[in-house]
Amino acid sequence: MPARQRILILDDEHDILEIYQEILARLPSQPEIHTSDTGSRAIALLESDPFNLLLVDLRMPQMDGFQVLAIVRRKFPTLRVVVMTAMEDEQFRARAYAMDIDLYIEKPKTGKEIIHFVDCIESMLEKEDSGGFRGVQSKTLVDIVQLECLTQSSAILKIASAHGEGRIWIQRGEIIDAATGECLGKEAFLEMLRWKAGSFEILPNEVPRPRTIFSSYESLLMETAQTIDETESDRPPAEEENPLAGFARYKGVQMVVAVDGTDPTKVEHWGSDNAEELAAWVHHTTRALHAVGERLEGGPLEQIEALGPQRHLAVISSDTQDLAVGFTRSATLPYIRETMKQIEAKWVS
Repeated sequence: MPARQRILILDDEHDILEIYQEILARLPSQPEIHTSDTGSRAIALLESDPFNLLLVDLRMPQMDGFQVLAIVRRKFPTLRVVVMTAMEDEQFRARAYAMDIDLYIEKPKTGKEIIHFVDCIESMLEKEDSGGFRGVQSKTLVDIVQLECLTQSSAILKIASAHGEGRIWIQRGEIIDAATGECLGKEAFLEMLRWKAGSFEILPNEVPRPRTIFSSYESLLMETAQTIDETESDRPPAEEENPLAGFARYKGVQMVVAVDGTDPTKVEHWGSDNAEELAAWVHHTTRALHAVGERLEGGPLEQIEALGPQRHLAVISSDTQDLAVGFTRSATLPYIRETMKQIEAKWVS
């Protein structure tokens, strides 16, 4: 049985420590949560026992967060570090990323922000360091852009990869411009989001930048996912490749289960730990709702949407097969519905 992951939270406010300890104790991976109210005690804890993740505030008396980061990066270079702060300061954000942290996030205030925060922490715990963009390990550039937009950041993402260098300008959580090589605007943004690995740097967005991109970041990410999916579909798949794995290219998709319309024991799945149980529920529920629709003359069943504490679920149904798609908790209903339109178009093709 694998050892439980260990998280250390550093903040000088005891109420904050109690709140985050309670929130993170509910993570699906059930990590061990340890707390410290001073930088010196946090360093001592890190020296005495191994930890997987450090969450650190910046503004603290005596030894502040930046002093802690300097020591941590020297003594524990592989430790994953998340800065969580109430300070909306782009200079501090840039300085923290320059110290090789994994994520800079403002302390969540709303329910949606708390869900996003928990998803980020769980993602860092469950993924190995296997590529991605340096600064947010195991994350694609799509993930990094979404993090910056969800936190309403105003910054410049400076990106470097084997394909070249580029910049993405973000203003109050909206993407306003991009540039790489001779490409500008939306074309440059879509090009950079195809890059699989590299490094990035957060720069303060101090000089006004003319806006050339007017689509929302959700629409841009959807278009990118569709473009990449169409490009990949032109390549001959390996014989052993799971066809449902292709849906993982859509942002936020965690698992997919396909159920035969007449025999619920015929199940295909990707990313699900309890595919048979979910398939039985999907088959029973869709057939029951089909019957209700016929009885009430309400028309065919279009889609089922369920919002849960660990993930959200959407189900589309046909006469021959049902398809259930699990989304991360931070996915909004409008985003889920738009994504399911894209998935359904590919599913029936």
